[in-house]
Amino acid sequence: MGKRKRAAGVTEEEKVEPPPLPPLVRDSNEPPKKKRGKWTNKQRVLVFGSRGLMAQDRHLMEDLRSLMPHSKSEAKKERKDDLRAINEIAEMRNCNKCIYFENKKKKDLYMWISNVPRGPSVKFLMLNVHTMKELKMVGNCLKGSRPFLSFDPNFDEPHWSVMKELFVQAFGTPNNHPKSQPFHDHVFMFSVLDNKIWFRNYEILGMDGKLSEIGPRFVLDPIKVFDSSFGGVTLWENSHFINPNLIRREQKKKAAFKYMNKAQQKEGYKKRTPSEPCKGDPTNEVFETKPPEEAGSEEKKLFIRKKY
Repeated sequence: MGKRKRAAGVTEEEKVEPPPLPPLVRDSNEPPKKKRGKWTNKQRVLVFGSRGLMAQDRHLMEDLRSLMPHSKSEAKKERKDDLRAINEIAEMRNCNKCIYFENKKKKDLYMWISNVPRGPSVKFLMLNVHTMKELKMVGNCLKGSRPFLSFDPNFDEPHWSVMKELFVQAFGTPNNHPKSQPFHDHVFMFSVLDNKIWFRNYEILGMDGKLSEIGPRFVLDPIKVFDSSFGGVTLWENSHFINPNLIRREQKKKAAFKYMNKAQQKEGYKKRTPSEPCKGDPTNEVFETKPPEEAGSEEKKLFIRKKY
């Protein structure tokens, strides 16, 4: 057999050509490439509550979570723990805003909105709470869509402006958030009436500006504004706020006075009514006349009036 010829051992280095560079000058007819915006406003809101929340309170909390794609949830907090512990919970969840619900005596619902961890924070008493399922409104919005925030002109005052900024940072969905949709189809409206904040959520029906309510709806009665998160020095206190315990106490007093007035009326009625029956007029027994049904022919003449 003949010997196998060896391949040529000459290896030439392959020359790698660089990729073609784009032209330095762009044609005027060519549209510029749109770059996707970066997620710069990284607001994250922790929405959770304490133990002892009623069913309506939990449903309201779930409604707010569904309307806020930048929110995060957490397990219920024990009542015995200090409110300052919420700052540590928010930091562990990588959140810089917090909305915290707590229920007292299974009657009064309070809401905290705080800027974690430096503050400020505001404490509200929630009134006239109605959830989405309870209202069953016609309006609807897509999940993850960004809302417009509408504020009353009264929010320009100093103490209202602090609350306005907290509402903007907590309820406003950041632009280009991964869980949000790149459009607006509903409005969060905050209005001041009777020293209280009224919240409404409306769907934008069209370009003409027609609105349809979605829900939920509630009223916030501000109590105090603190300089730090969940406590600290009081910056502002609502002089028009009335503690619900005081209101219930006054209602009990009125109910007690109502019983006392009723007892006094019964005693007065007993004093006014005579103990013996009223005596009749003795002259009524002098004349005896038969009723017209029993009167005879001659006796009927007594009941016939003569015409002159």
